[in-house]
Amino acid sequence: MRVVQVGAGEMGRAWLRTVAESADVELVGIVDLDLDAARAGAVAAGLPDLPVDRDLAQLVERTSPDAVLDVTVPVAHHPVTMQALRLGLPVLGEKPAAQTVAEALSLTAAAEVTGELFMVSQSRRYNDQLVALRAHAGLLGDVGMVSTSFARAPHFGGFREQMDDVLLLDMAIHAFDSARYLIGRDPVSVWCDSWNPSWSWYRGDAAASVVVEFEGGIRYRYDGSWCSPGAETSWNGAWRVSGSGGTALWSGDDEPTSDLDGTPGVAEPQPTVGVEIAGSLAAFTRALRSGERPDGEVHGNVMSLVMVEAAIASTRSGQRVMVDEVLENAHREAVAAERDPEVRARLESWRSVRGALQGDPAADGGGVGGPARASSAADGVDLQEAR
Repeated sequence: MRVVQVGAGEMGRAWLRTVAESADVELVGIVDLDLDAARAGAVAAGLPDLPVDRDLAQLVERTSPDAVLDVTVPVAHHPVTMQALRLGLPVLGEKPAAQTVAEALSLTAAAEVTGELFMVSQSRRYNDQLVALRAHAGLLGDVGMVSTSFARAPHFGGFREQMDDVLLLDMAIHAFDSARYLIGRDPVSVWCDSWNPSWSWYRGDAAASVVVEFEGGIRYRYDGSWCSPGAETSWNGAWRVSGSGGTALWSGDDEPTSDLDGTPGVAEPQPTVGVEIAGSLAAFTRALRSGERPDGEVHGNVMSLVMVEAAIASTRSGQRVMVDEVLENAHREAVAAERDPEVRARLESWRSVRGALQGDPAADGGGVGGPARASSAADGVDLQEAR
């Protein structure tokens, strides 16, 4: 599958290495506002004569790709992905789907209007140990509590150290998305307290405590810090899942275990899902070839970003925030800001945002058909995408 990559920065270089190692894709061009960075990326990929450009449309015309990889900074996700979808190309984009939920809803509607797949690379779902943890959670009876402890101290430099709400927006979204995967239900409300410790080298808040209520009364707790030197957790965090019949534990780096009230749990082996962005890229290419709906398809992935935006709203207000209020406010903002008349009409056709994301025919006004989809909590695993 021929792909053009947009973005040749630090994360872009990681993607270029992954693309070079994949037997499923062929890199045919790089887009970046910094042509020197694009050329350096081409050289690093072993393709010094690879076409590069500042303009996606021009490079698409020159190279005729099958898909676009959007590895830009978050503020550019909406314009780049929107342009690619409008050019008739499916997109695999770095998380988050967009900088705001409103922009993510705009891209969701654009995917429906164009009929093209927009998948968000929520790469930490592609971890066989997380899949195994979900299998152990299935042994616990009624799950009522899930928690993540995260503590790291990376010095990134660059845009992350200048971001608002850096931990919540750039890192906690991984844990939130994994919690949705484990629980298999959608969030209802979010409470958050975030702050910036006195020694933090980030401009925005680098620490947070979050409590999320999920459908069915299940609670998820996240305690995280991006400025905690010493005794660091895994990049995946340390996890605990508690149910009526026992508890499952995962260090984030080792095989998970479960204790069924004194008896070690034995979970059924699960098929491999690959490793992080390589697994995400493989799932994307597989989805385009088979019609399966992958983890990270935008309709399901939006809810992970909603959790982040609700957490930020909660820490601003000091109050618990209802997810449906975030969705409805973002929907109004998306409709008001949308410049594409077809996309705006599609957004306006949604009678219920949550219902539209979950694929409820009564919620989306019977407008232009998008991907067949089920509950966004499950992200549509094994569903077919209508292309």
